[in-house]
Amino acid sequence: MATIALTNIGKLVTGDIKNPVSSANTIVVQDGKIAKIGNAEILKGFTLDKTVDVAGMTVTPGLIDSHVHTVLGDYTPRQKTQDYIEGAVHGGVTTFISAGECHTPGRPKDPAGTKALAILAHKSFNNLRSTGLKVHGGAVILEKGLVEADFDEMAKEGVWLVGEIGLGSVKKPEDAKPMVEWAKKRGMKVAMHCGGTSIPGSSTVTADDVMAVEPTVVSHINGGPTAIAPAEVEKLINNTELTLEIVQCGNPKIGDLVVRKLAEKDALHRVIFGNDSPSGTGIIPLGILRTMSLIASMSDIPGEKVVAMASGNTARVFGLDTGLIEEGKEADLVVMDAPMGSIGSDAMEALKVGDLPGVGMVIVDGAIKVTKSRNTPPTTRNYTIK
Repeated sequence: MATIALTNIGKLVTGDIKNPVSSANTIVVQDGKIAKIGNAEILKGFTLDKTVDVAGMTVTPGLIDSHVHTVLGDYTPRQKTQDYIEGAVHGGVTTFISAGECHTPGRPKDPAGTKALAILAHKSFNNLRSTGLKVHGGAVILEKGLVEADFDEMAKEGVWLVGEIGLGSVKKPEDAKPMVEWAKKRGMKVAMHCGGTSIPGSSTVTADDVMAVEPTVVSHINGGPTAIAPAEVEKLINNTELTLEIVQCGNPKIGDLVVRKLAEKDALHRVIFGNDSPSGTGIIPLGILRTMSLIASMSDIPGEKVVAMASGNTARVFGLDTGLIEEGKEADLVVMDAPMGSIGSDAMEALKVGDLPGVGMVIVDGAIKVTKSRNTPPTTRNYTIK
């Protein structure tokens, strides 16, 4: 694989919410990994195939969408839309995490069928790398009748996600709790629906329901699309250490409440971002950027910390080897800038004033996959490649 250097970085945003900005201005990518981070002198130890002079723009980790309802391939029957996942790559998203393939036409709801769908989706998306995107598919939807041995079978085939509880016939905490324990015992990450019903067959889930089950992630704490009451939100903030997911397809007022309360507790590491798309609110390729802009501009959270909520926080929760600009991590990187016409001086300032940054380049596993976003406004500055 090519050895690529990114030089003349104006701001390097790390994805680490505790140390969100680095003083480095140069990154070397080799064999799909971040090989070295520092200043210009680090280039002396490498034979470079390409040098990307980013002309003072901002470099961030590839963004992570923590909540996607994939089916198979880059098509959704929910909105009858093709290439919607690839469209999000042009918004800087390089990793997608399934919350359950619930929109699969004729979705099987018996134990054998729900296992088969999870295994199929997991293996299918492992082989799908359109535009370099990484989709972690195959989130099993819990159905009545599953037994512990079923989780052994799924884990053996690589399934490591449980779709948001509430989508299937397992809805009550007393039914979900033993299955969640079986899943966690096998290293699976568990999402749980929170709030009002979203689609026919789902159910309303309260804070007490969530606390009884103890999932890995509280899905769409701000509603999917209907949110629980503010007092219920505060119960989850104050009485648990659970990860709280804010989605684009939810209630913005509750999203604002979540980050403000967690900022007061110095606990913003508990926030992650998802789209919850495809949904009834549609396909939003720039949904993660839009949520970042909303939280930075309306909730007074620094842009670099908002980036961490959309990258490093999510990677930590799901155990992914990406989401951070750190030596040895997968080289998933985004070059972004203030869009033309913005009053912001750079990408982070653009977020602060409520604008969407322009995405100039997307790198996945060390390979340049997007050289000009087809969905964001153009960047104020332009990079050069030598």
